[in-house]
Amino acid sequence: MDPRDLKSGTARRGTSAYFDGALARFSREVSRAILHDLAVPGAHSPLVQRRRAGLIVSRVRWVAAVFAVLTPLWIGVDLSIFPEPLAWWLAGLRVLASAAFAAVALAFRNTEDMKVANLALGALLAIPTVFFLISDPLVSGYPIEGMAQALAAGYAFLPFVMVAGLSVFPITALEGAVFSAPLVLATIGIVAGDFELLPFRTYLGALWLLGLIAVVATLAGMSQLHFMIQLVNQASHDALTKVYTRRVGEELLDVQFSTAMRSGSTLSLAFVDLDNFKSVNDRYGHEEGDNTLRKATDQLRKVLRRGDILIRWGGEEFLVVMPGTDEKGARVAIERLRAEGLGQRPDGTEQTASIGVAERTADNAADWADLVEKADQRMYVAKKSGKDRVVTIGDETFF
Repeated sequence: MDPRDLKSGTARRGTSAYFDGALARFSREVSRAILHDLAVPGAHSPLVQRRRAGLIVSRVRWVAAVFAVLTPLWIGVDLSIFPEPLAWWLAGLRVLASAAFAAVALAFRNTEDMKVANLALGALLAIPTVFFLISDPLVSGYPIEGMAQALAAGYAFLPFVMVAGLSVFPITALEGAVFSAPLVLATIGIVAGDFELLPFRTYLGALWLLGLIAVVATLAGMSQLHFMIQLVNQASHDALTKVYTRRVGEELLDVQFSTAMRSGSTLSLAFVDLDNFKSVNDRYGHEEGDNTLRKATDQLRKVLRRGDILIRWGGEEFLVVMPGTDEKGARVAIERLRAEGLGQRPDGTEQTASIGVAERTADNAADWADLVEKADQRMYVAKKSGKDRVVTIGDETFF
């Protein structure tokens, strides 16, 4: 190895350790992984994505319903303050906006798909953006004075209301930037088109303030997301091993199987049962048994990809879900696991496991329960034939 590469790697590890230490001093609850989850949306677990999608759509529907009711209520004020035909133009625009808000409230149902959730939130924010781009030039084209001028300024501040509204949604930093950008760009477009209702210098300050509000609203949304991730993790993970519980695992399996069916992709399972685990509890007590389980799950995590799912299926039984993995890929993963090992037992010997592997397409599984059953049966074949071995599709055994 080139000494320069070794030195570079050491420097990176040193920087990483320093960064982790700084985060630990700042907050025990924050890590690089959490910061990554709060910055970009693609890293969230399937369970967090499902819960987040449902919450976003629910809040979009509530906000849209409220605006559908409140938006036309201001028509009376417009008619009493603004000259004709401006007042009627604004009234018509408000009726259309109210109808659009009502359509958003009714069109989107409860979902667990983040694509649908993002579409709903985008649709909600698109309505006031279009309203602003039409109403601001419209109002600026009429000579307005006195009280009407003061109320007209309210149209110029519509983007502030909507950007601040991002704070009620559990969003990442990237999503905050993406969703607030159209409103910021719309404000810039109004100034560039010479349609501003406020003096130019005032608009420069308003743009600065709009940017600050966007940052604060995004931080508030990220705080909600952090809290949600913590709640989901606490409710969905086994207290001892920190992997998914069986109840949540069945939910995730259903999602993964349905996704694989729709896309025609592969989906592999590995049913892992620790060998002779009862003897650990009998000879050394449950505390040592718990330590053995923790070591085994730590080793399992080491060999899994980020998209793989680890579930504690029973006492010493674990289910490894590998989306987009065929039989060959699953075998590579299991061989890697066996090479790494599952840690040591209290007496210093290696902890082994009997493993059964199944794959959706090769096994022609009807549903996720059928796929689990096939992997479970092969695990029992491995157990009965001597333990510390793997049985794959076609009852092929390897040691």
